[in-house]
Amino acid sequence: MTAELVRGQNHPLSRARLEIRISAAAPVLTGATLGDEHGTVHGAPWVAHPGAPALPGIEVSGQAATGHRLAVDLDALPEAVHRVSVLLALPERSGGPLRFGALTAPTAVVTALDGTAIVRFTLTGLDAESAVVALELYRRQNAWKVRAVGQGYAGGLAALLADQGLSEAGELTAHIQEAVTRSMARAIPAPPPQHVPDATASVPAPSYRTSDAHDAPVPGGPVDYTHPGRRTHTTPPPPAPAAGPVADGQPAPPVAGDAVGWSMDERLYNQVWGMFEDLARTTAAYRSAVDFADSRLEKELDQVLTDPRSRLGAAGDDAREAAQARHSQLVGQARAALDRDLAQLTAESEVVEPALPPAYARWDNPVWHGYRVPAEPPMALRLGDLHLPESVPLRIPMLVRLPLERGLWIDSGPAAGLDDTVPDSAGPRRLAMETAVALAARLLAVHPAGEFAVQVIDPAGAGAPALQPLVSTGALTAPPAAGAVGVADVLGRLTGHVDLIQMAVRGGAAQSLPPGVGTAQQLLIVNDFPHGFDDRAVTQLRYLADEGPAVGVHLVMVADREDAEAYGPLLDPLWRSLMRLTPVPDDHLADPWVGHAWTYEPSLVPPGSGILQQVLAEVAAARTKHR
Repeated sequence: MTAELVRGQNHPLSRARLEIRISAAAPVLTGATLGDEHGTVHGAPWVAHPGAPALPGIEVSGQAATGHRLAVDLDALPEAVHRVSVLLALPERSGGPLRFGALTAPTAVVTALDGTAIVRFTLTGLDAESAVVALELYRRQNAWKVRAVGQGYAGGLAALLADQGLSEAGELTAHIQEAVTRSMARAIPAPPPQHVPDATASVPAPSYRTSDAHDAPVPGGPVDYTHPGRRTHTTPPPPAPAAGPVADGQPAPPVAGDAVGWSMDERLYNQVWGMFEDLARTTAAYRSAVDFADSRLEKELDQVLTDPRSRLGAAGDDAREAAQARHSQLVGQARAALDRDLAQLTAESEVVEPALPPAYARWDNPVWHGYRVPAEPPMALRLGDLHLPESVPLRIPMLVRLPLERGLWIDSGPAAGLDDTVPDSAGPRRLAMETAVALAARLLAVHPAGEFAVQVIDPAGAGAPALQPLVSTGALTAPPAAGAVGVADVLGRLTGHVDLIQMAVRGGAAQSLPPGVGTAQQLLIVNDFPHGFDDRAVTQLRYLADEGPAVGVHLVMVADREDAEAYGPLLDPLWRSLMRLTPVPDDHLADPWVGHAWTYEPSLVPPGSGILQQVLAEVAAARTKHR
C-alpha cells in the first residue's frame, strides 16, 4: 500500500534501489544534494544537477520537464553520505511561471524499480517560492527513511543551495540554469552540423526479455529520456492537452504525442511505452480477478460436496447454481473493466499508429511513401508488434532504443506458427532471412546517408532470394560473403575494426582515427550459423557480439540453435547475449512489469509491396551522393 505523506512525516525504506518520480504542471528542473551525518554539503561536487546529473548512487535529469524519474541506489552512495535532499526549481528565462503558487501542486512519488509506489507526497501550500526541497532520504542507525519536506524558497535555487551551506550557491545556480538553457536551445532550428556518431554512446532504457530460461534478466534502472548521440533541430511541439473527463463523463479523445518529451519522436516513444505498460497492468488485473473468481468457485463447490445436507437433491443444485452465478458475475465485472480499458487503448492506438515516424511505423504505413533519407538518426526502432491473448486485435509497437545495446538472433528453427502458406521445410529459414532483411532495410533507412552500413555472411548462398532487395538496389557495401574464406575475411576485418576503435576511444583519440577507418555504424547479418564457421571464426563472432555494440558494430544472426549443438555449452554465452526474435508469431517475450508472455510478430513488408525496393533505392542514391 502506498503511504500518503504530509509535510514532516517520514516512512522507512526497505529497498536500496529506488526511483523518485516527479510530476509537475510546468517544466521544472531537478537536483539532489548529498549531506554528511550533520547534513553538511561539502561543495558543488556533492550536488547532482542538470549540468552534472550523475553522482555515485544518484542520477537526475539533464533538462527541465514536467515529468522526471530520478534513479537512486542507496547502497552505492559514498559511506560519508547520510542525507539526500531532492530539489525542484523553476527554470529561469523559460517563458514559464516564476513561482510554484501559480501551478497545480507538484507530486513526488518514491517507487521500487518495478513501478510499485512506496510513498507519495504532494507539495501543497507553495506560493511565491520558485525552488523547493521536496523529499529527504536520510540514514539512521544503518537504516534509510524518507521524509516529506516541502520547504520552499522565494529566493529561488540560489537561496536553497545557500541554506544547504554552499558558499558558491550563486555560481552553481548560474551554471545549473545555463545547463537547462542549453538543453532547451537544442530544440531551436539551426543548420544541421556534420554528424559524427558517438561510438561509445549507450542509453539505459526499458527492456524486453525472453521467457526462455537461458536469456538475460531485465536490467533495472530508470527510463532515461535523453539520448547523448542524438541532436534535434526542430522546434518541439506545444504540450498536448492532457486526457481527462469531459462534460458527458466520457474520457477525452486520445492525442498522438501526449507524453513527456522535447520532440515529437520522443513523446511518441514514451506514449507507446505507456500504452505497453497500461495493457500489461490492466491484463494483470483481469487475470487476477478471474483467478480469484475461480478459486472462490472451487471453494464453494467443495463446501457443497462436503456438506451431506446439500450434496444431493434440490438444495445441492441450488447451491451449485448460486456459486456459478457469483462466479459469472465476478468474471463479467472483470471482463467489463478490461474491455473498457482495451477500448481506450485501442482508440489511442488508432490515433498514435498513423502519426508514427518511419523508424516506429509499420511497413504499410503511408509515411514510407514520402520517405526521404533523414538528417538525424532516431532515438528508437520498431522491431515488430506485441499482443496478449485477451486483446488479440490490439497491437503495441515493440520499440528498442538506438544504438542497439545487444545483438539480435532471428530463430530459423522449426516454428509451430507456420501454416499451409509455407509449403516446404525451408520455410522457417527463408522467413527468418526475410525478417533480417526487413530489419536491415529499416536500420539503413532511418540513419543519415553514410552513417550506417550492412554486411552479410551467407556461406552457402542459401539466403540469396531474401537478400535480393539489398543486392539489387546496391544497399550493401559489398556482395554477401560466401564460403569459409569469405567468413574469415569479413570477421577478420570487423574484429580488427572493433579493436582499433576501442583502442582509440580508450586512448582519448577517437577523433584521430586513420583515414581508412570509417566511423559509420555496421550491421553484420550472419545466415545459417554455424555453417562455414571454424573454431577461430566462432571465437571472433562471440567477440563481435560482446564488444561490437559499444563501438557501433551490431550483429543479427539467422540461425537454428540445434544446428550448433556440436559446440555444446561453449556457445551458451553467445545465445544469452542476443535478443531472440522469431519470423512468425511466438509468445516468447516478457514485459518488465508483470512478466506476461507476449506474442511477438515481426515487422515484415506486406506481400506484393514494392516499398522495400523504393526505400532502399533512395538510401543507395543518398549514399552515392554523400560520397
